Amino acid sequence: MALSSPPFAHERAPGAGVTAVLGPTNTGKTHLAIERMLGHSSGLIGLPLRLLAREVYNKIADRAGPESVALITGEEKIKPKSPRFWVSTVEAMPRDLDVSFLAVDEIQIAADLERGHVFTDRILNRRGRDETLLLGAATMRPIIERLLPGASIITRPRLSTLEFAGDRKITRQPRRTAIVAFSADEVYAIAELIRRQHGGAAVVLGSLSPRTRNAQVAMFQNGDVDYLVATDAVGMGLNLDVDHVAFASDRKYDGYQFRRLTPAEFAQIAGRAGRATRNGTFGTTGRCAPFEPELVNALQNHTFDSVKMLQWRNSKLDFSSLGSLQVSLSLPPSHEVLTRAPIAEDMRVLDHAARDAEVRDMAHGAVAVERLWDTCQIPDYRKLSPAAHAELVTTVYGFLIQKGRIPDAWFAAQVDQADRVDGDIDTLSGRIAQVRTWTFVANRPDWLSDPEHWQGITRELENKLSDALHERLTERFVDRRTSVLMRRLRENSVLNTEIGKTGEVIVEGHVIGRLDGFTFAPDAAEAGSDAKALQAAAQQVLAREIDTRAEKLSAAPDETFVLTSDGTIRWTGDAVAKLAAADDALHPRLRIISDERLTGAPREAVQNRLDLWLKTHITKLLGPLFDLSKAEDLQGIARGIAFQLVEALGVLERTKIAAEMKDLDQPSRATLRKYGVRFGAYHIYFPQLLKPAARALASLLWAEKQDNVDLSALSNVQHLASSGRTSFPIDKGLPRDAYRVLGYKQCGERAVRVDILERLADLIRPALAWREGAPGEKPAGAFDGRGFVVTQAMTSLTGSAGEDFASVLRALGYRMERRPPPPPKPVEVVETVSVETPAVEASAEAAAETPAEEVSAELPEPSPSAALLPEVTLAPAPSEEPAAAAAEPVAEAQPGPEVIEAQPAPVAEPQPEPEAIEAQAEPVAVVQADATAPAEVPADATAEPMPTAAAEAAAGTEEAVPADAVTEPAAAETPAEPQLVEVWRPGGRSEERRPRHDRSRHRHQPREGAQG
Repeated sequence: MALSSPPFAHERAPGAGVTAVLGPTNTGKTHLAIERMLGHSSGLIGLPLRLLAREVYNKIADRAGPESVALITGEEKIKPKSPRFWVSTVEAMPRDLDVSFLAVDEIQIAADLERGHVFTDRILNRRGRDETLLLGAATMRPIIERLLPGASIITRPRLSTLEFAGDRKITRQPRRTAIVAFSADEVYAIAELIRRQHGGAAVVLGSLSPRTRNAQVAMFQNGDVDYLVATDAVGMGLNLDVDHVAFASDRKYDGYQFRRLTPAEFAQIAGRAGRATRNGTFGTTGRCAPFEPELVNALQNHTFDSVKMLQWRNSKLDFSSLGSLQVSLSLPPSHEVLTRAPIAEDMRVLDHAARDAEVRDMAHGAVAVERLWDTCQIPDYRKLSPAAHAELVTTVYGFLIQKGRIPDAWFAAQVDQADRVDGDIDTLSGRIAQVRTWTFVANRPDWLSDPEHWQGITRELENKLSDALHERLTERFVDRRTSVLMRRLRENSVLNTEIGKTGEVIVEGHVIGRLDGFTFAPDAAEAGSDAKALQAAAQQVLAREIDTRAEKLSAAPDETFVLTSDGTIRWTGDAVAKLAAADDALHPRLRIISDERLTGAPREAVQNRLDLWLKTHITKLLGPLFDLSKAEDLQGIARGIAFQLVEALGVLERTKIAAEMKDLDQPSRATLRKYGVRFGAYHIYFPQLLKPAARALASLLWAEKQDNVDLSALSNVQHLASSGRTSFPIDKGLPRDAYRVLGYKQCGERAVRVDILERLADLIRPALAWREGAPGEKPAGAFDGRGFVVTQAMTSLTGSAGEDFASVLRALGYRMERRPPPPPKPVEVVETVSVETPAVEASAEAAAETPAEEVSAELPEPSPSAALLPEVTLAPAPSEEPAAAAAEPVAEAQPGPEVIEAQPAPVAEPQPEPEAIEAQAEPVAVVQADATAPAEVPADATAEPMPTAAAEAAAGTEEAVPADAVTEPAAAETPAEPQLVEVWRPGGRSEERRPRHDRSRHRHQPREGAQG
């Protein structure tokens, strides 16, 4: 029988012996063809998909035995020695096969622009000796009657009904639903959404290998997943247990343009819902527009417009020359219901090859031209570009013509490029596409020296890549754990639930969440609609475990509880309570961290135990505060100071109670000291409460009562304080009080521990008290009796130097000036000074308190820096006239000191009359060092300087100049500039300085030597 002939070439009627079985999906057409073929001695059935061919092959092999069935596709051949039955794709149907029965499935594809001409050729030209079956949609009836007169037409009704279910959200689709989209990206996005909500979905794409698609479909069929997300490949004969089909899109790219599906194409896909006698439904979802009533009616009643035209291409080709082949491919059809198919992929490759000079030189003779056409049939699975595919085809053709075979080394190198199973879904899909190309080549009988060997290699590699792709798809789109649990829940099985040692809640071997303390935290992957069902399954075990934990906590020892820096109480590592602010900082409230499962008596027991532990913990660390608050031997001012000290959580700035301290008598001071209170120059505090644990707790209790305190920043500062540092850089995001409750004082850019400040005061005090000619050794850092220079002991004590240490001194109320070193000869002093250098804590406290108790009533309350000065005996005030007369020459003559800040020192200076101060202050404040001025003046005549950045400096030595040089004219010879030293004096702009209107009433008299 001639199998490649023009239409109607047969002598008898074109439709003689042909039976067309037409009807919608789920009418059993394919099953009928299988049964009819098994009733013949031999048979061939052509199917539209490789996947469907594999499915039919398995069914026939189960019935007739594998040795009796052959499978022929473009990429796979299973051919026993003497097969009786052949299963193939329509494109791969053997040309020289003579069989008793022949069937072609899905003949309505003959209208498809890309593949239609192949199906049209099989409809017109392929016949079985005894019986020919054409299977397809009812829309093909009119055109079959016109093309094949005499053919028998059988219409089969659908076995079940198909109903429209309307529009639903993707996450609200019922179980056993197939969601259809028309791009890989959209399929992936929907599958990921289904995974998050329902545990997973199977994925079916046209680009997947049959093995991968079978594995994905198997997950859906056996119930591992309840949802299938697919392209329109699902509509081509896949027998699936689908109850509902949801269209997520209604437009697709058909190879030429994006267009909306036709009603018949909608029906082909929607018809997958419902199998045998089980009814099915269809609807829309996602971004798909709702179906119009006319379309719904057509789908439900299977009424569609008939196919008007079939695609056709001449199959009787002329291989005498390359040009003749191209002409024969371009011939028009001879029947009115046929139209010439658009230029297909193989024709585009042929046209590209015809423009290649080397190919034209090789394509001489019918054999060479036919071989060229055969190579043009290689499918473009890779989809890189038309030029890349054409280049591959011409390369293979060159091997076949020049060498007769494709070289094994070249072919092996191409196969090896795809022999890797790493990578993501797209990477593996690309490798499978490459392997499918070489599988097609290996299945050509005469293209390789050992085709069976390469068929085995390519098939094995494709299977390996397909399995890897299936695993990637499953990992990405299926949560196996949730899928198994959901299936058990649907079966109403009693689930085995237990709680691990570290709190994992395990249901049927799968972790569904954690029990942290008394709170169940579901696994983030269990946030779908079935999360409540999973938690319900574990509810009984959770309730029992929480009650058990409550009982254990109520009897737990104190050492099992920890209060963290964020105010959380943890028991054996689990958060069980949180501090909450109360009216009294030392008595905070507790809020239990639990869910609704902790109730009744167990909750009350937990609350009582935690309250008791917290009270004990605070008392243990801050006990002196409680003792002081309960002291009955404190009266009057002492009780008020004690109250403020307790409110300040053990560290109180002295300036806050300066007025009270003036009136506090010695017996009351002694009583407060009995309770551990120390009176420092800057703070009133408990030395024993400066330990890191006590300060960390105090800062946490303080923070609970504040608004907008950054607990993270406070925790970082707590860590620095707990490390034993005497000072550290401040965090400007925290208020000053935060450092105070931590036991530190914010001084400039650093925070310094309060006891370190007192020790620093002990170092500075003797240096300030020293006077020239005083008995005993000169204290370290002493300069001229009114200032000091920075020593290594001071910087080592605070752990800072340079500008950092200077900022500390400025914050304490000192000012810096650069002065020449002291003259070698002593200058006559008007003042007489009595010096006290306390060496122990009690004497230091007494010195700090001296200004408030021993200075005459005319002097003001000193600033903190003034508290470091010793008692001063003032000389009689000079008359107003000499002071005024001295102002001008002093201002003009002094070159020595570099003026840093003109802030008058409020302490230890004689009090001048207001007029004298006003006459002196203005010119002195603006004096600058001048290169033309005399080199040195007496130190006493120096103007008061302003502070700048300071560094540690040692006093230099300079040649002395007679004192009467002050009165020498400016034209005198200018000696070399002296080396200046940085001297610190009390009276700078303290961070705690009193308001200006208060200080103005207590200006001091001019210093000695200012008379000129």
